[in-house]
Amino acid sequence: MSAYAELIEKIQSAAGRMRDPETGRPLSKTGQLGAIDVSGTIATCTIKLSTHSAPVRDEYAESVVEAIRVAAPELTEVKVLVETLDRPPATIGQVGLTIKSVIAVGSGKGGVGKSTLAASIALSLEKAGATVGLMDADVYGPSIPHLLGLSGRPEIQNGKIVPIYAGRMPVMSMGFLVEKDQAVIWRGPMLHGAINQFLKDTYWGQLDYLIIDMPPGTGDIALTLSQMLPLSGAVVVCTPQEVALLDAVKAIAMFNKTQIPVLGIVENMSGFVCPDCGKQYDIFGRGGARDKATELHVPFLGEVPLNISLRQQSDQGGLAQALEEPICHAAMDRIVRALVRELARRAALAPISAPLPVL
Repeated sequence: MSAYAELIEKIQSAAGRMRDPETGRPLSKTGQLGAIDVSGTIATCTIKLSTHSAPVRDEYAESVVEAIRVAAPELTEVKVLVETLDRPPATIGQVGLTIKSVIAVGSGKGGVGKSTLAASIALSLEKAGATVGLMDADVYGPSIPHLLGLSGRPEIQNGKIVPIYAGRMPVMSMGFLVEKDQAVIWRGPMLHGAINQFLKDTYWGQLDYLIIDMPPGTGDIALTLSQMLPLSGAVVVCTPQEVALLDAVKAIAMFNKTQIPVLGIVENMSGFVCPDCGKQYDIFGRGGARDKATELHVPFLGEVPLNISLRQQSDQGGLAQALEEPICHAAMDRIVRALVRELARRAALAPISAPLPVL
């Protein structure tokens, strides 16, 4: 074997062993390893990733570079080019959704910014390049339409509810179906029916992620969801103070009881940096959620500081614009990266089989 062929084989083997963040399977087994070119001591390798992995695309490419460098130390430069892989989602659950990952965002109590975080996660995933839908399952206090500046009543086409769109992102909420000053007073079976309609009868299309904003507390909607479709996991939102952490523990227990994996904890309202003097004030404390995550052996996804712009623009329906602010953008970027990283870790532990052809 020539030195050139041996070098190509080293690169192919190193890159091919890397696991696809979405499925957990080696790139060499999924057809995601593309052309490899070597010119002198410079190598270029092409890989393919689906939009589901878009939030970690750059760091994954760096990990492939590192794997190749270790396998072929004689190379002076390694370039990894990432192309987009078209991989449609398979049909999941009783409701027949074509969605790759369904993620519930919950909290043990109200007032911790759960809806803001759910919408922020959805918007940040979409901005990173994924296809995302947002479902507001907080039927008693649907605030997603207000946060995103959305209004109107969904239409029915071909027997399906057409969601309201925030840009390219489909959104469904009870807030579109009731007047702003009207209370929703429903018992369990009615809630089950509403959630079923939001999932089964809404035209979501093909999505990488469906983010579900859960009601606060530990009600039966988590049980309803767990029975209707396989959830990829849940994100628990809390604030740093002890009273909120106690309720977050209850939320984690609820998700565990309904066999919904807990993907991590997010600490909201984590400190405030004064825009005038730059000094940080820990109004609600700081680091409590991180400590609790360590204690419970749950991933800590990140923290979001108190931010005046975020509050003001969310009140005016401009959450998407608020997330452009550097502090908010940096915080949410860390959180969605950590979230997708955790999904990739779980996929590597239990690789997703290739879908069988439909005969």
